[in-house]
Amino acid sequence: MTEQFSKKPVRTVDAQASGFEAVRTAHQSEIVEDYIELIAELIDLSGSARPVEIAERLGVAQPTVSKNLVRLKREGLILHEPYRAIQLTDAGQHLAEACRKRHRIVVDLLITLGVPREIAEHDAEGIEHHVSDETLEKFLEFTDKASKS
Repeated sequence: MTEQFSKKPVRTVDAQASGFEAVRTAHQSEIVEDYIELIAELIDLSGSARPVEIAERLGVAQPTVSKNLVRLKREGLILHEPYRAIQLTDAGQHLAEACRKRHRIVVDLLITLGVPREIAEHDAEGIEHHVSDETLEKFLEFTDKASKS
């Protein structure tokens, strides 16, 4: 198996730098996307999302949630007043839907490849933030083709 990997770099320096920049950008948006996706899920499940639930589900301290909610509000993704449930703005709802779609595409691909659902769900949490729209489209084409055969 190791014989099929070339020892020569196949990417130019610029392409490699661009790849690393894309990963840094994905890491910056990953927290925002995780919060928005979770807030939408909580609203769907129980009709509301509260900071204490977010902290519990993400396994972080409430001050961390508070700091990130300020960021989400500043970015126009949520409406949140102290002691009130969090609401998604239209932009937040749109982002949540895009995150859900990306997540589903990645999970479906992994399951099509034979990964058990529980592992696919877990792995998709990392992959979904780092995959381009073009690659997602290919994932979708592959799973659609596989389901028809």
